[in-house]
Amino acid sequence: MRTKVGVIFGGMSVEHEVSVISASQAMSAIDKDKYEVVPIYISKDRAWYTGEQLTNIEEYKDLKGLLSNVQKIQLQRDPNGKFLLQKDPQPKFGKKYVDEIDVAFPVMHGTYGEDGVLQGFLELLGIPYVGPDVLASAAGMDKSLMKSVVRDYNIPILDFISLYSSEWRVNQEEVTARIEKELGFPVIVKPANLGSSVGISKAADVNELEDAIDLATSFAAKIVIEKMVTNMKEVNCSVLGDYEHAEASICERVLGNDEFLSYEDKYQSSSSSKGAKGMEATNRIIPADISDEQTAEVQAIAVKAFQVLGCSGVSRIDFIIDLDDNEKVYINEINTIPGSLSFYLWEPTGKSFSDLTNDLIKLALKRERERENLTFSIDSNLFNTQSGGLKGSKN
Repeated sequence: MRTKVGVIFGGMSVEHEVSVISASQAMSAIDKDKYEVVPIYISKDRAWYTGEQLTNIEEYKDLKGLLSNVQKIQLQRDPNGKFLLQKDPQPKFGKKYVDEIDVAFPVMHGTYGEDGVLQGFLELLGIPYVGPDVLASAAGMDKSLMKSVVRDYNIPILDFISLYSSEWRVNQEEVTARIEKELGFPVIVKPANLGSSVGISKAADVNELEDAIDLATSFAAKIVIEKMVTNMKEVNCSVLGDYEHAEASICERVLGNDEFLSYEDKYQSSSSSKGAKGMEATNRIIPADISDEQTAEVQAIAVKAFQVLGCSGVSRIDFIIDLDDNEKVYINEINTIPGSLSFYLWEPTGKSFSDLTNDLIKLALKRERERENLTFSIDSNLFNTQSGGLKGSKN
């Protein structure tokens, strides 16, 4: 019997469409001899659906029509420990569920999918799932937290300041003065917890800074302002594995139309308009045109950051190389569920996209086996020991 893999995608993020593309690629790549793919789509209004039509990227051109022909569901765990896709609403008569799954495979980018929220839900249900756990997802998603963690492990990062939108509104002059003093111009302004370059812009002076912060805070309450490297190379490297063993892919150099790779560069370029190309369509040089020594340095930092953050599955770590400072390498950010699952960085190593998805599922099941040996609750009833009422610690 084949293992049933529930591929979860879509969601309430600005990266919704990117998730649909990545999931479509992943579902096509999964080995159908070993696994049965069960698509699970989350709409922008938080409704969950399943149905074979959801595997066809062309169907999303008429989303209303697509959703009218698939089954609305809720993901539940029954008393027997099975993970069911129950019909929503449940019928009074007949079968109450559509399907069941053995393992979840989140392919969701950004808010509510890559930040630990979905992972926490799956944890509560006890469903084995692909990718990083709650803590690693949250740490990887929050750019400020990620930078603080890796800095403590002597991983090189660019100087940055993080703040909340409320602080900017109340103390705009003080914040501006701090940025000028600690970072100087130009700077890059980013939402702290989004990916795909959404809401990111540069600021060369105080006037541009105000516009950049207004843009970033329209997407997130917490933002990051980072010293900008004007003469640079952007290099990415993928890592596959977990806390015990992790390996790095080859490196790529990404080519944007500006000083940084924008959302439009990644997903709205002419090359990506021909179909579900995702990050695969981004202009890039593979392998990156950097020295063997620098390649090894990037790969080593990537693996270290991946394991320091407690990641599992496949991630993509993005780097900046400062060409005006002896080609110093800085880690920029980590994507714990990267676009297209970074399969294009593994294929040149001899690992096909099908092999990659197989490895990811095996890592999920390995973690589940390890957790079965852990104690999460104690078989006792504290209330049976209470004799004088609910006194708590005072008693």
